[in-house]
Amino acid sequence: MNNLIRLDLYDQTGYSRGRNGLIVLLWWFVQGSLFRYSLQPMYSWRRLLLKLFGADIGVGVKIRPSAKITYPWKVKVGEHSWIGDNAELYSLDTISVGSHCVISQNSYLCTGSHQATDPHFSLVVKPIVIEDGAWIASDVFLYPGVTVGSMAVVAARSTVLNNVPANEVHAGTPAKYIKMRFESGEEDAAYNSKIHLLRR
Repeated sequence: MNNLIRLDLYDQTGYSRGRNGLIVLLWWFVQGSLFRYSLQPMYSWRRLLLKLFGADIGVGVKIRPSAKITYPWKVKVGEHSWIGDNAELYSLDTISVGSHCVISQNSYLCTGSHQATDPHFSLVVKPIVIEDGAWIASDVFLYPGVTVGSMAVVAARSTVLNNVPANEVHAGTPAKYIKMRFESGEEDAAYNSKIHLLRR
């Protein structure tokens, strides 16, 4: 049985981190120091650091100092979104977060995994998309390739293996449909309010 998996033969030659090794190490140093130990209200400072390393960060984004982003150049965050304490964006592939989204504390957005049946344990990466107005509650795990639709909610401590349609609330492990977030009239009002905010 021990011969079925050979980690000594692991090879990710075909994968690109998007920057050379020196830039990757520099970012990890900056994230572990200037970013991590900045004061909580210094949101503009952390936005600046992320932008310097290639992240696409919108106006008014609030990212806590304990949040972790593996490769910022593979991350896009729209206007006025929040990323909470100890949230982790494992951005081996692209992570796109829309405007007015909440990624709550301890959530993990995972774009990378491995082929379980491959003896060489090959790396597999897929992007994650979180559309405008969505809320990822505390301690949620998002699987590679997942899209969370506009105004959708993923309840605390859920594991999301499949896409979450717009305006739906999903919960559990694996996460399943619970209810609509807004009824039809409320959804229209929320949508119009969102459009108004985006145009300001």
